[in-house]
Amino acid sequence: MSETEGGTADAVSTPAYSSPAKSLGDPGITPLSPTHIAKDSDANDAVEQSFLVVVAIDFGTTSSGYAYSFTKEPECIHVMRRWEGGDPGVSNQKTPTTILLTPERKFHSFGYAARDFYHDLDPNESKHWLYFEKFKMKLHTTGNLTMETDLTAANGKKVKALEIFAYALQFFKEQALKELSDQAGSEFENSEVRWVITVPAIWKQPAKQFMRQAAYKAGMATPENPEQLIIALEPEAASIYCRKLRLHQMIDLSSKAPVNGYNASDTVGAGFTQAKEYIRRNRQSRTFLVENVIGEIWSELEEGDRYIVVDSGGGTVDLTVHQIRLPEGHLKELYKATGGPYGSVGVDYEFEKLLCKIFGEDFIEQFKIKRPAAWVDLMIAFESRKRAAAPDRTNPLNITLPFSFIDYYKKFRGHSVEHALRKSNVDFVKWSSQGMLRMSPDAMNALFKPTIDQIIQHLSDLFEKPEVTNVKFLFLVGGFAEAPLLQQAVQNAFGSKCRIIIPQDVGLTILKGAVLFGLDPAVIKVRRSPLTYGVGVLNRFVEGKHPPEKLLVKDGTRWCTDVFDKFISADQSVALGETVSRSYTPAKPSQLVIVINIYSSEQDNVSFITEPGVKKCGTLRLDLTGTDTLVPTRREIKTLMQFGDTEIKAMAIDVATSKSVKAGIDFLNY
Repeated sequence: MSETEGGTADAVSTPAYSSPAKSLGDPGITPLSPTHIAKDSDANDAVEQSFLVVVAIDFGTTSSGYAYSFTKEPECIHVMRRWEGGDPGVSNQKTPTTILLTPERKFHSFGYAARDFYHDLDPNESKHWLYFEKFKMKLHTTGNLTMETDLTAANGKKVKALEIFAYALQFFKEQALKELSDQAGSEFENSEVRWVITVPAIWKQPAKQFMRQAAYKAGMATPENPEQLIIALEPEAASIYCRKLRLHQMIDLSSKAPVNGYNASDTVGAGFTQAKEYIRRNRQSRTFLVENVIGEIWSELEEGDRYIVVDSGGGTVDLTVHQIRLPEGHLKELYKATGGPYGSVGVDYEFEKLLCKIFGEDFIEQFKIKRPAAWVDLMIAFESRKRAAAPDRTNPLNITLPFSFIDYYKKFRGHSVEHALRKSNVDFVKWSSQGMLRMSPDAMNALFKPTIDQIIQHLSDLFEKPEVTNVKFLFLVGGFAEAPLLQQAVQNAFGSKCRIIIPQDVGLTILKGAVLFGLDPAVIKVRRSPLTYGVGVLNRFVEGKHPPEKLLVKDGTRWCTDVFDKFISADQSVALGETVSRSYTPAKPSQLVIVINIYSSEQDNVSFITEPGVKKCGTLRLDLTGTDTLVPTRREIKTLMQFGDTEIKAMAIDVATSKSVKAGIDFLNY
């Protein structure tokens, strides 16, 4: 490379960067002149493996499911068989994300089966079993997630999170392979399947990597064959599905024209009724046809049009702004994914707070520990009533209290549940003689309010951003998007800014989009980098510019240590498969091992690897021993980072000998 041959370290005036030189006595590397290569993503497509089927798993906070499509007939998406033991009043195309381990910590069951078995155990026996629910949120809330992070079971015992996630994924793997084998009439091999697992876009890199490690442990793919598993971002999957929507497959809350014979004034109400009817009719059918066309809504979009996908699930709400790129209708992420823990579990949490207010926090804590199965029961009863909440509801909602709740309360307090309700100042919750909590619609709506307010606030902030002007559509997807209260709040707040669209099978939108993504992963062309990436280097020390404490003198040369040499900045657009390349030279010519440390930061302008928030996330070790003596005195070590996928790969090459090493970026083990 001619531009680097003449370059010397002192000619490089790149800003300050990293070398652990002081601590390790390692002479480190210093930049040659930087180069940047953008590689076309199509180069990677040649090595695509052929899979017979794509199976997508929507691993949710509250419920999970899978769907699949044979690559020969991509227009048919099959949602998994109906689960045994579904709840009354709740669609069972998904199963609760609950897992049960035996007292010996071996996998026992998942989903409805786990919940029902746990539930039927004798209370004294159930204390020894390990039951987990809503455990996915742990990956979002743990700041320093590692392979060692624990989860706590309902009985207070701890188990490694990686084991629980691996058990859950292994369960899905076996279910799906069994169903595929039954359909095909012969044994289906794991190697014939491309797996797609969906994760929230707002998850940090360690959580996304954790999911991949759990899938490797579950035997879905291997580090040697990582392409077999795609980690898809939930709002991207939703976005891909929404492109295919036809008019009859969605509800346009802001529609001014008559929709299917309804006029504008009753569209919103009618839309909800229509949607419920549609969901009811289609619950029996498990195969969805996705026409290989761009839907009518999409055909109204022009090059450069923007839309927002609001993916509201059990645990998180994920907001992504996409822009359309024609002619193929590829998607470009315009603004980095934002959101937060404002999922429907927030409503459950408010219900729990209400119970604490009525019956006392000390009682509720004890009840959860002493009667864990009855607590689960109470939350199931609440879940189905929660789904009946609506803006125009006038009659109260009844929640059955389990007998053991009433019984245990009497033992604990010495007086009745009815007495507690009368004594508490919660006037909109009454006791009915049939042993039920009667909640007024206002009381139920009040439980939704904090969570919905946070979603609306977050969306309002997003609409203020310059990248988010002129949004044409807002697609509301995810399980929580089924809630009429959320639909109405979004419509009231933003209906004048853009059109609010809800796909009719809103709870399965992500699952179906994930299948489509697995069939054609190249549909997303440009993403925003969530982090700044770079390597640690030595630069020639410049008086007045570099801090004196970073001075390192080696063999008479004055170096500035710990400099962060940036490859890409947080929030920078990166095309799929784009490669950024830099050239370095050993600071000491006689060096036989080159160690290149890779660092990341959420901050944009990082100068040194020692700054707060800078984390080491990879190491490239290049052994230069045993190479020919004719090696040029100025060795060029080329370092490449490939971005754009949900994973990042790094590589170092000794240009003189073509020796190279590769590394994946690792956020869990450093």
